[in-house]
Order: sequence, then structure tokens, then C-alpha cells
Amino acid sequence: MSEPLPAPARGPLRVSLAQVFLQFFIIGLTSFGGPVPYLRGRLVTKLQWLDDREFVELLSISQSLPGLNATNLAVLVGERLRGPAGAAAAIIAICLPGGLYMFGAGIFYRIHGDHAWVTAALKGIAAASIGLVLATVVQLAERSLSGRADFIFIALTVLAVNRFHFSVPEALIGVGLTAIIWHRPRRAAPTE
Repeated sequence: MSEPLPAPARGPLRVSLAQVFLQFFIIGLTSFGGPVPYLRGRLVTKLQWLDDREFVELLSISQSLPGLNATNLAVLVGERLRGPAGAAAAIIAICLPGGLYMFGAGIFYRIHGDHAWVTAALKGIAAASIGLVLATVVQLAERSLSGRADFIFIALTVLAVNRFHFSVPEALIGVGLTAIIWHRPRRAAPTE
């Protein structure tokens, strides 16, 4: 059985499996439109289980893998806190409320989906969820982007996907490798 990843430098965290399950259940229960902003708010700001740097690193890994960002992130954070059992608790907890909501919403939409007020409500929810994602992007950008090159990498990624129609994995690999090479540690100049 693998051990959980080491705790962050600020000191060891003692988090039980029940706490992991409860917090990810709450995130799944209350995060409408996209849970990534809620994940950051709860895990970084409220619970302080991660700092912004760790959150961005885990989010980057989550976004580069197939699947939903929030569920990938839940697995990574759960594993970091409590090993494989924590990963399992986090994924079940974050998915359970949404699965139940979607079951109910599917039944409701099948019965009432052709009404104009249902369409209007869905448009409002879509706008609000985009706003939540944008707010999180701005918060993370303030803490993560350190120079002009980072903004150039963002622009290249947007252009690659939206203008030149590269797939997201192709853009991530191409721009990601370029960013890695750019940000690689440089050797100090030898002293005489």
C-alpha cells in the first residue's frame, strides 16, 4: 500500500478519511457550474490543506489528464492527504451529489425541458458558471504568473486552440514543452 505524499512545508496535516469525504461531499453538493473555484476556496482558503502553489500544480496535472478537472483534482488531493483510501473517499464524495442532482435534473428536463423558462434558467446558470471560472483564473493568475513569458504562453495556447484549431492535448504538449524549456533551471556561470 502506497504512502500519502509528504505534507507541505508548513507542517504535517492530520486529516481523517471522514474529513476528506465530508469536505469533498460539501464541495460536490454546493459547487454549481464548475467546482474548481469551490475547490480552491475550500482547500486553499478555508481548510488550508494546500497553498496556492500546490493547488496550481495539482490543477495543472488534473487539466493535462483525461477526465473532469475537479474529479482528477479530488483524486490527487485525496491521495496527497490520505493515500489511496483518501483518493477513493474524495472521488466518491465529490461525484455522489452531482450524480444524484443529474438524475433528478434529467427526469425534470425530460418532463419540462421544452418550456421557455427552463431554457432561460439554463442560460443564466451557464453565464454564472463562466463568471466563477473567470474569477478563479484571475485569482490564480495573480499568484502564478511571474513574467511576460507566462502571458506569451497563455496567448500561444489560446491561439493554438481557438485560431489554429489544435486539439487541447496538442496545444498543452507544444506550449507546455516550450514553457518547460523556457523555465528550466539555468546553470550558474562558472567562476574563475
